[in-house]
Amino acid sequence: MLALSRATGVTLAEAGFLLVVIAGVWLVASQLPPLRYRVMRTIVAGAALAAGGVLLIVATHWGHFG
Repeated sequence: MLALSRATGVTLAEAGFLLVVIAGVWLVASQLPPLRYRVMRTIVAGAALAAGGVLLIVATHWGHFG
């Protein structure tokens, strides 16, 4: 059985949320060169994913989320 302390759990959650932020930024950056209207939805989705990840990191670190 695996037991994690609260601090370790929060650290792991923050690392996971950081990966969400990186994925969102990567998604936005991959769609920027061919700036057309059909890819605008992907850019907005990536930006929202990145912003959501940042908010989850803040909630986990300072808001005692989880």
